Amino acid sequence: MSEVVYEETATMIAAGELQSFVPFGREHCRNHPNAFNLQLRELQPASELWSSDGAAGLVGSLQEVSLQERERECWQLRKGCMGAREEDVEFEEELYTAGNVVVWSQGSRTQASNVYKAFTVDSPVQQALWCNFAVPLNKKDEEVEQTVCIVQSSCINVHTITGKDFISPLPFQVSNVWATKFGLLLERKNTASDAQLSSPGEPLPTVFSMLHPLDEIAPVVCKPAGLFEGCRVQYASDSTMKIVFSCSQPSVVVFYDTVQGIHSVWALRKVTHDERSTVLRCPAEPAGTSLGLMASGFLTSHLRNTSRLDSPGGSGAAGALHSHQSRIITSSPGLHSRVHSPSISNMAALSRAHSPGMAAPSFSGASRFNTSFHSPSPRHYGLLHSPNNTMNETMLVPEMEPIIPDLCMEQLWSETVTTPCHRELSSQASKVFLTSDLCENRYLCFLVESHQQLRCVKFIESNDSSQLIFASVTIIAAKDAEPLQNIDVMLVLEACGSLVLYTGITKVSKVFVPGLLSPTFSLTNHIPHLSTPMENVSTPANTGNRHLQRLDETAMPSPVSEHRGPNIKHHEASFLEDYTFQQATPCIHALRDPVYNRVTLVGWFLLRKCLQAICFILPKEAAMKVLVKWYNIYNAPGGPSAHAEWNLFVTCFMTLMGYNTERLTWTRNLHFEVPLSPVIAAKKARPSDGGCDEDWDYLLGSHYHRQMNFQPVCAFPPSSPSLTLDSSAPLFPHIPVLFYVLHLLYQELLLDELQRARASSLVCLLQQLARDLQLEEYVDLYWREYPSLISSFTENCIIDQGKSTLCPSFLKGKPPCVFSWLSRCLRGEEVPPFPYLLGICQRTRLMVLSYALYILGDDNATSKNVPKYLVKFSAGLFSFVIILLVRSSVKVRFSNESLAEKLVVWLTSEGFTLKDLESVPFGVALPIREAVYRCREQPCSDWSEDVCLLIGRQDLTRQAHKMTLAKSKGVSLSLEPPATTEADEEEDGMSDIIQEVTGLIWSQDLRVQEVRRLLQSSRPVRVSVVQLPEVSDHEYIEEKENKLLQLCQRTMALPVGRGLFTLFSYHPVPTEPLHVPKLNLTGRAPPRNTMVDLNSGNIDVPPNMTSWPSFHNGVAAGLKIAPASQVDSAWIAYNKPKSPELANEYAGFLMALGLNGHLTKLATLNIHDYLTKGHEMTSIGLLLGVSSAKLGTMDMSITRLLSIHIPALLPPTSTELDVPHNVQVAAVIGIGLVYQGTGHRHNAEVLLSEIGRPPGPEMEYCTDRESYSLAAGLALGMVCLGHGSNLIGMTDLNVPEQLYQYMVGGHRRAQAGANRERHKSPSYQIKEGDTINVDVTCPGATLALAMIYLKTNNKSIADWLKPPDTWFLLDFIKPEFLLLRTLARCIIMWDEILPNTEWVKSNIPQIIVSLVSCQERVLVQYWKTLSVEQTQDYITAGACMALGLRFAGSANSEAFDCLYEFARTFMKIMSFSGTATGYYNLQTGLSMILLAMSMVMSGTGNLKVLQLCRFFHKRTGGEMNYGFHMAHHMALGLLFLGGGRYTLSTSNSAIAALLCALYPHFPAHSTDNRYHLQALRHLAVLAAEPRLLVPVDVDSLKPCYALLEVTYRETKWYDETTVELMAPTMLPELHLLKRVKVKGPRYWELSIDLSKETHHLKSILCRDGVLYVKLRAGQLPYKDDPQGWKSLLASTINHHNSGVRAFKPENISAFTSEPALVSFAEYFCKTSEGMKHRGDTLGLFSAMLYECVTQECPEMLPTYIAINQVVGALRQGDLLQTFPLWQLRLVVELWDSRVLQDTTNRHNALLTSEFLPIMKNMVDVALDSWLTGDDGWLEHSVWMHNNVND
Repeated sequence: MSEVVYEETATMIAAGELQSFVPFGREHCRNHPNAFNLQLRELQPASELWSSDGAAGLVGSLQEVSLQERERECWQLRKGCMGAREEDVEFEEELYTAGNVVVWSQGSRTQASNVYKAFTVDSPVQQALWCNFAVPLNKKDEEVEQTVCIVQSSCINVHTITGKDFISPLPFQVSNVWATKFGLLLERKNTASDAQLSSPGEPLPTVFSMLHPLDEIAPVVCKPAGLFEGCRVQYASDSTMKIVFSCSQPSVVVFYDTVQGIHSVWALRKVTHDERSTVLRCPAEPAGTSLGLMASGFLTSHLRNTSRLDSPGGSGAAGALHSHQSRIITSSPGLHSRVHSPSISNMAALSRAHSPGMAAPSFSGASRFNTSFHSPSPRHYGLLHSPNNTMNETMLVPEMEPIIPDLCMEQLWSETVTTPCHRELSSQASKVFLTSDLCENRYLCFLVESHQQLRCVKFIESNDSSQLIFASVTIIAAKDAEPLQNIDVMLVLEACGSLVLYTGITKVSKVFVPGLLSPTFSLTNHIPHLSTPMENVSTPANTGNRHLQRLDETAMPSPVSEHRGPNIKHHEASFLEDYTFQQATPCIHALRDPVYNRVTLVGWFLLRKCLQAICFILPKEAAMKVLVKWYNIYNAPGGPSAHAEWNLFVTCFMTLMGYNTERLTWTRNLHFEVPLSPVIAAKKARPSDGGCDEDWDYLLGSHYHRQMNFQPVCAFPPSSPSLTLDSSAPLFPHIPVLFYVLHLLYQELLLDELQRARASSLVCLLQQLARDLQLEEYVDLYWREYPSLISSFTENCIIDQGKSTLCPSFLKGKPPCVFSWLSRCLRGEEVPPFPYLLGICQRTRLMVLSYALYILGDDNATSKNVPKYLVKFSAGLFSFVIILLVRSSVKVRFSNESLAEKLVVWLTSEGFTLKDLESVPFGVALPIREAVYRCREQPCSDWSEDVCLLIGRQDLTRQAHKMTLAKSKGVSLSLEPPATTEADEEEDGMSDIIQEVTGLIWSQDLRVQEVRRLLQSSRPVRVSVVQLPEVSDHEYIEEKENKLLQLCQRTMALPVGRGLFTLFSYHPVPTEPLHVPKLNLTGRAPPRNTMVDLNSGNIDVPPNMTSWPSFHNGVAAGLKIAPASQVDSAWIAYNKPKSPELANEYAGFLMALGLNGHLTKLATLNIHDYLTKGHEMTSIGLLLGVSSAKLGTMDMSITRLLSIHIPALLPPTSTELDVPHNVQVAAVIGIGLVYQGTGHRHNAEVLLSEIGRPPGPEMEYCTDRESYSLAAGLALGMVCLGHGSNLIGMTDLNVPEQLYQYMVGGHRRAQAGANRERHKSPSYQIKEGDTINVDVTCPGATLALAMIYLKTNNKSIADWLKPPDTWFLLDFIKPEFLLLRTLARCIIMWDEILPNTEWVKSNIPQIIVSLVSCQERVLVQYWKTLSVEQTQDYITAGACMALGLRFAGSANSEAFDCLYEFARTFMKIMSFSGTATGYYNLQTGLSMILLAMSMVMSGTGNLKVLQLCRFFHKRTGGEMNYGFHMAHHMALGLLFLGGGRYTLSTSNSAIAALLCALYPHFPAHSTDNRYHLQALRHLAVLAAEPRLLVPVDVDSLKPCYALLEVTYRETKWYDETTVELMAPTMLPELHLLKRVKVKGPRYWELSIDLSKETHHLKSILCRDGVLYVKLRAGQLPYKDDPQGWKSLLASTINHHNSGVRAFKPENISAFTSEPALVSFAEYFCKTSEGMKHRGDTLGLFSAMLYECVTQECPEMLPTYIAINQVVGALRQGDLLQTFPLWQLRLVVELWDSRVLQDTTNRHNALLTSEFLPIMKNMVDVALDSWLTGDDGWLEHSVWMHNNVND
């Protein structure tokens, strides 16, 4: 028996080479722009830092040069933890501070360090640290903001990684700042004057918290431990307590009491409500006493309760100090507070959402914290003495707000008081850190340098993890110590100077550091680190700086040596450790922990798993022995080579169990490969020339010999007596348990293809233990699984049963075999629970529960029924009895679909991915693959991204990423627009329409190009006038210019339509201004193409003709910008043109930015700038823009902005402002938009009176009154939109009656309220008398009524709007008012609108109908005919308009046919010359019908409407004015809204916007705003919504066609209906839909259920409607194969096999984009030189490929190949293990259970072809031939046969 020493005394392990270390920040600071200032400051003493101004300061300070400038630098390092890096690279971060500069740098193993951010501040940095602040997102969730905090003397600068900066002023001097889980803790610096305070008054709090840079700094409450009465909640105010350490996980703070000399640990948590009220509440005091400032010292045992106010008002003050919650304030520091301001806390909460440039917290200066507050007033006596203050001014102000504490510290533990002999030495810890040992015990260690002690306090979490329980204290003699978190050890420097490794409090070994001559160095104050150690990477300039060495799975610390001065200040969370040293000897100055070495070594995974399992099952002490022993062997100087690691472990492990590894043949062979100690290594270094007996033994034990000498297992041979185990070995009593645990680990390894090769290494160890424990069944199991390997092991060892524990019960049963368990599941037999190790056998657990859920059909297998299938094997559980047997026959059968879904979702929640599935052996994985296959067919649209990844639906995964369809220029489509030059492309402003999508929607023609041609306004128009012989040249020129003027009316109207056409189609580049196409008003005359210009002076051109067209042009350009674009305030200002003539365009641009929501980003300052310029157009654009952007928000700041421009909303006494009329109109509409749908009473009242605003004296309100009245009506309608009779609180206003009066006329009511004075004197220009001027008020009032009662179906109100039924009354109403009344009446009776001509005609009064019918017989007077026809046409137009609104965006064919018929009728009437109605009236009606048609067909690009628009586009002469052109081109814009991507909504808000935009009175010329403000035409954009669904192929990322099935919900007009649409298509309004589904067979099905929620589909539509679809393998897209005749499956209709025969592998790429299948076809299915003689294999491979493609399961290809390989190996007789046969057996059993039992299930099975039966037959033939074959194979094959058919 060889000597084995268990005490690890003489061992020593090796560390890496010494390297020099230079902080990266120091290098950077030398080159920092501020370096010169730094040098000045470094040369000056701190006292003069404030006065250093240039050279004078320099000269002054040169007299006292300090060479200790390095003392002011410090740095800390941590593991990189910023979310900024995508790739999974471990990196480290360094925070370096010197003078005023803080440098934050990063580096990793692969990259040199680089500066992430550098900060320069105004005064010297006292401290810089990392800190995480929590920002609440909603009630539950919060977001963590990672920041760097830079502490200066007067403030803390906080910089977040997202780029926000905050400055928090400090109300007192801070001695130290600590990062915690909740934010920052600040320690107040104690000044001399504080001492005077403590006797008469309350000691001021010393510890404060700041939970966010925008929050107030609040005092911290503490709750000391103890039973005496004084132990209650109080402020932390004991100045003798100093914080020495803080930590966020667990959240604790360590204090040191400087008086008693003891340390204490406190838990830091949020303060509870009770504790908060305790410290804020005033205790009941006797009448004579003043306010008791109740707070005691931090830990003192008595309660100071005798304080008094030293102010003259003593006790009287108590009554005056009320807060607004009417409670009396006591000892809160808030007593000395500013007057309470209720809004401040809300503002702080609000402003967190924004990124403030500089934000100060809400307290007003230092006064609340009573330090250095300069108050000149001598009136109050000093309650609170600070260096220069008397009591704060606000002391006796009644309203005061206390500062509410946020955090509470609760005492958990404190040291026992130290003995008096040590009291004279300060026993404050110089360093505190957390460490854990290899068995996961956790310790809080603090180093008391003066006593040369390291005190380690063990602590554990309570069961509910709510509390920490501190246990024993262990003292280790040490000068210094440092944790190595990655490997759960700490490095301790002993007093003698040697480095020793401890794990927890167990000594491991000494550390040998090469390069140190003698261990006489001292470590003094290095810093603890709290996260995984990182490697520091050198900069290119210092390549040798940072060093990497391997230590266990991690890296060994490399000590780093360098000279540096002694006094450095340090903070927590650093990896850097600093050492002071004597100059004489080379000694350690800093110790670094390099990054974990990620190279996977041979056996590394297996080793880690084995060690995990051993530690899991053994008692902690025994486990520690194993780990320490292994650690020492592994890290011995000279160390093992990588391949020998496992052998080394086996030897170590068996030795610990008592084996003599020298005497066992197979372990002795391991010795030849691996030395046990460096001594042997030295001997082995030179190979001997001569042989010896051991060589022969080695040869006999070799694998080659085993192969040559195949022999069956025999009974256990008698073992020689020498092979007895040593019963005193540490692990001897635990052998049975260890064996069982390793057996379970072996079963786990078999379930992972990547680790299976390692399992054979473990089998050697297991079989030896099984033999020696005499477990025949286990030996038999290993034999069956590795016949060729085990045959060579024959030796047994004797285990003394007396000294060992008896064979436990769990070893007596059948050995657990995971494959046989799964097999029984598949056969439907009873299965016992399978044992597993928690946290180690994860794969076993997943597979067992997956089979239980999916094969046994137990719905609760993964939840409450887990114990039926799994039994946890744990340390205390050395025997468990298994009674439970699950009978699968009694199962409730769920539908396979729901089980498959459950399984897939559960696996994903367990972190199982596609990669994991690939490493599961093919037989075991087949049921999971089947479940995945089923889920892939019909996934849920709301599954998470991980589930979609697992089931292989990349389309759904991609959908989860928010992606939009950006315009791709590089894609050439067959339908490109006609070739144009680049300049042309750019200038018409319509080049951003996504060609790929429009090319799919309108693939048969060039209608989009035609629309572009019609709407372009940037090229000269063609002026073709024929010069007649009698016309002189001068007249001819005039004629051409007159013709051009007519054409320009059209050109100027085009931008309104163009804005709608290009709506939201462009994402601007933030660095480039937006291109606005020119409005070209010149012409070219053929044949010579001569220029025709209006500015020649030959004809009169109206002044300001282009002002509004330029405005519209700006709007059109701005509307291109998509709402999702990156637009900010700076970019908006950047687009401002230099030349004043472009100001109108910019005004339009601003309005457009409001319509697409970007104007909210414009800074208030800029808005103010634009409005003060007094430019009318800019004001109009800006007011309408901001109002649209704040639609329905009641935003106060915007309300104030608008009110300034509306005299009626200003106080009656305010100064009269000269606001241009059009700006007032815009402001009134703005009020309507901002208050849309709110029913705001005051605004409604003002707007109601404004509809009838009388004209004032001095020409006030006299011009264009109609547009103001209309605007007030529209605005009133918007404010009360859809409220109907439910106008809460407005009954006294009689809104409907008042509106009716405005509509029909009558006596004017007296103006009420504030505006009475304003309208006292009548107008000198307009004599209206006391009656209402209906011509002014009627349109606004009518539309206001329509909007208030919109869709309410209120018959009584609708009857008010009916056209009169007598000639007398009809004569009183203007025909165009009849249009408005009809429109209003119809949209109130919304549900009665029907899409047919009968309904339209039903709106015409009976009297007119009867007159028209008898007109042929009776000749009626002319005037009556005129009146009748006008009335009829206008009413028809109004009804058509209503029909258009009712069916807007629906593309309803009946509505369209009805409107088209009326349009044709009107055009017929127009073609007769001299019609009674008059051209203007007919054209107005026709324009309205055209607009109604384009509303119905909005976004569809209907050809008939396009033809009508083109027809009117060409008509430029006669009475075709600017307004009609505007109407026709608006119709064209609506028809192609957003390039076919948008359509109109019919929501209340949309109808209101359309009524404003399509008001049926169009301007007569380009400067006409009399009846309606032109800018309102663009509000149609507010009614647009994206409803185009564009399928995008997930593989090619190109838009494509896909078949959709859209199901409508049931309504009162129709039942639930399903229609099929070919996408890209416009969807109906979402509230009408129940489900949208992508139909097969071309694409994978995908269903979006809208009955649950519409949010998912809305978000898809908002992102350009991109719906990712995945083409099925074997299918071609519709574009390439419209009829589906070319698909791979088309050829299989006749006969299944013919499909296989017809299939040519080389064509595969046409049918699938799966790269794996294409490559397989390329390399394995083509006949090449090497493959000619293997035709059958080629055929088989082609058949496999065909199967995978047609069955849409490419992932099955590896399974097919694996099955083929198993069968091939079996036929050739070269199977060395039975693992492949097990897999084959599982496959066959699944096939049997699926197909043979249930023939209907056949189509569901994954392996559906004849492939499997053929393979099974081949196996049977091979095994039969073995049975009948030669004797050599006989036994082998008998055993094989038994094993397969078991």
